[in-house]
Amino acid sequence: MRAPRSLAARLLAAASGVLAAFLLLTGLALDRAFRDGVRDAQRARLEAQVYALLAALDVERGRVIMPPALPEARYATAGSGLYAEIADAEGRALWRSASAVGLGIPWPPDPDPGEHAFARVRATDGQVLFAYAYGVRWEGAGGALPLVVRVAEETSAYEAQVAGFRRSLALWLGAASLALLLVEAALLRWGLAPLRRLAREVAAVEAGERELVSGRYPSEVQPLVDALNALIRSGRALIERYRNALGDLAHSLKTPLAVLRGAAEGREGPDALRAAVLEQAGRMQHLVDYHLQRAATAGRSPAGRAVPVAPLVARVLATLEKVHAARGVALESAVGPSVRFLGDEGDLMELVGNLADNACKHGGRRVRVSAEADPEGRLRALVVEDDGPGIAPERRAALLARGARGDTRAEGQGIGLAVVAEIASAYGGSVAIGDSEDLGGARVTVRLSA
Repeated sequence: MRAPRSLAARLLAAASGVLAAFLLLTGLALDRAFRDGVRDAQRARLEAQVYALLAALDVERGRVIMPPALPEARYATAGSGLYAEIADAEGRALWRSASAVGLGIPWPPDPDPGEHAFARVRATDGQVLFAYAYGVRWEGAGGALPLVVRVAEETSAYEAQVAGFRRSLALWLGAASLALLLVEAALLRWGLAPLRRLAREVAAVEAGERELVSGRYPSEVQPLVDALNALIRSGRALIERYRNALGDLAHSLKTPLAVLRGAAEGREGPDALRAAVLEQAGRMQHLVDYHLQRAATAGRSPAGRAVPVAPLVARVLATLEKVHAARGVALESAVGPSVRFLGDEGDLMELVGNLADNACKHGGRRVRVSAEADPEGRLRALVVEDDGPGIAPERRAALLARGARGDTRAEGQGIGLAVVAEIASAYGGSVAIGDSEDLGGARVTVRLSA
């Protein structure tokens, strides 16, 4: 049997099963308690009948004498349903009520004086009886005479009581079950209302009718809403970056293409044309690389995993040591082992690689990479320092100007800092250029938002 796909149907089915099991066990317990109570009451009534007979009987010369008018009139009517018998210690009947004449009753074993026995038996005519026997030692003029007083009554009244109780119990438990199911369905509808509203809002976002999922939700659902909105913003930001990168690339290629067109239409010789083509081709290659890296920036995503920073920095620095081995640059990492980057591993590699590579190219002989983290170990700032000549203050703003073209970059800086600025912006952060107090060269700090 396939499970229902609806969450409400699942919960209703599970709760209904639990409710049915609970009510069934409750009904069985109540039924057993009632039957035991009625049985005890029947036993008490038979015991009272025994005491009434003891009060009425008399013994003369070993014979049991009962008065003509017994305490209960049914003893005098055959088949009345109430029967009595008095026997001696050997089980011989000394007296029997008129109602029990001709009826064989399998009495329970005779108890000792002062003891009693109670059982459910079946008479020879097939009727079911409750039988009660009480042992007594009768003290008379002729001495002590052991007697057993036996009383039996048909179970019809007991069965009628139990049947009536079961009908009432089934009626009330059924009504209670129906009422609880209705209340349960209403509670489920009320409890799942935020999820239905969330589904409608998500559908509205998909249809373009609204920007984000809005409104406040219960504490159990609100993290999901926040994650959905973050995912929507991340996707839109990625699309916007692609759109902007393509637009900027198209705009940036206009100048090199115009220069090539002018060189082709001019009267310069083949050597001049070749030089112009090579120059503008290299320029366009830089532009394509820069804008592709801008577009490829993943940015912060709610589905991103935590990337250990120290191992990645160690790998990047080991690669750069081989690249700049001829210059003998010493690269060192001061990143703690517990620092984690909540984002794309490729973005972090671009940050470290571009900053450290620029420091190696334009710094001195020593480059250091360090990190700042919050108390939970999340990366909040990446710092790269060198002992080179540094970057003049008047050039820093131009290098980090938002939207600066790759072809208008400062001499010697490549597209590294521009890409770093784009990645930092995608993570809600910023880039600052300053002077390193420890090494004496440049200090580039990339700060990320919380």
